[in-house]
Amino acid sequence: MQYRNLGNHGLKVSEIALGSWVTDLSGGSAKEIARKTVNTAFDLGVNFFDCADAYSGGEAERFLGEVLGEHARREFVVSTKVFFPMGPGANDWGLSRKHIVDQLDRSLKNLKLDYVDLYFCHRFDPSTPIEETLEVLSDMVKAGKILYYGVSEWSPVQLTEAIHLAKENGLRGPAVVQPQYNMADRYIEDEILGICKKYGLGVTPFSPLAQGLLTGKYRKGAPLPEGSRATWQADRQINRLLTEDNLEKVEKLLKVAEGLGVPLSVLALAWILRRTEISSVITGASKPEQLRTNAAASGLTVPPDALDEIEKILDYRPFVRRVG
Repeated sequence: MQYRNLGNHGLKVSEIALGSWVTDLSGGSAKEIARKTVNTAFDLGVNFFDCADAYSGGEAERFLGEVLGEHARREFVVSTKVFFPMGPGANDWGLSRKHIVDQLDRSLKNLKLDYVDLYFCHRFDPSTPIEETLEVLSDMVKAGKILYYGVSEWSPVQLTEAIHLAKENGLRGPAVVQPQYNMADRYIEDEILGICKKYGLGVTPFSPLAQGLLTGKYRKGAPLPEGSRATWQADRQINRLLTEDNLEKVEKLLKVAEGLGVPLSVLALAWILRRTEISSVITGASKPEQLRTNAAASGLTVPPDALDEIEKILDYRPFVRRVG
């Protein structure tokens, strides 16, 4: 496993991280597999574990805290998030001072930790002044409850405003961004990556395999694999990605991966890591074997000719509006 700095900060994170968004915790056997997966991560050199207060209603945090408690605190970097509703009350969601203070304390209790390394604003809160959010996050850094904070899925304008407002008001500014990024969704290449590079923010993308599209398990003209995410996922995100165009691209990408002697999933992760702005890629794994496969992407260099072929296949067109 190789490691990268979190932007221009001293914190070092593994190129491959383990997320817990879709971790199955229903039943003793499922929990045991999840526990083995987390411990396998340590064996592979993974030191970054991503979670959120809203995952499984807090159960994901509690489970992760239990397993991480078996390891020395210095051995891992853990992140969690705040924004989505955690109760029926008017103040049980968002990025207000009250909700952040309350929910951070709850997350620390769930994780059995004195502090979290990274704390993300899961989404932007238009009902709370951004200055209020930045001030309380800066206060939490001063209080030692979080080391660095960041945002997930904020627009370029929102991110830039946060950076400048923090600087103007003498506050600790955001250090990291967690956007969606993969071969099928490259919007951050238009502006977000440039902003992060300019201001030294780390980038830790989620959904690097596009909900499983880039694993190669979903094939053109073939039925959905039994037990795959497309057969049970409540929000049907993967199903919306299974278009004729995307599946045709997958067939071509599989040939590129085969030529390099690696699984498509490994190629897709290494393709993301080709960008120096990326600090770590947050991957999901329902069993240890999947994590071992994902870890093979760390340190893998995709040859220039393969990158050129991938660009032709993806046919990405950045948004550009020319005048005159």
